[in-house]
Amino acid sequence: MDLKEIMAIGGKPGLYKMVAQAKNGIIIESILDQKRTQAFAHDKISSLEEISVFTDTEDKPLKEVLRSFYEKLEGKQTPDFKNDSNKLKAFFGEMLPDYDKERVYTSHMQKIISWYNLLIQHNLLDFSENDESSGEAPQEETKSE
Repeated sequence: MDLKEIMAIGGKPGLYKMVAQAKNGIIIESILDQKRTQAFAHDKISSLEEISVFTDTEDKPLKEVLRSFYEKLEGKQTPDFKNDSNKLKAFFGEMLPDYDKERVYTSHMQKIISWYNLLIQHNLLDFSENDESSGEAPQEETKSE
């Protein structure tokens, strides 16, 4: 899983894959509907790799937070917490017990959960290559020409 090429863009819903570099921005493809468009240099573009979550000790990279969700939920989507912020906070506390309760807002939790569900829906989260508990080394593909 490479979160460097997956973008969140301020003011636009969902997540986007970076497809190519453009003269004054980047070409992006919506993960939701695969439509391509351009994001400009003035847009607030954040790679998911750059995002972290405030915790009581230090900032935790989003990748680690998503891994925690993935492991605790066994690769399944999260429940729906629409209009129930107390259940959302309780769930987020189970997934990330040391999150900073003063600096991580409900809107942040909702965004992280929606990103997680979107990535799971489109099979973009796969931590199996980093799973050392299986005891098997990844097999290399060889080509003979």
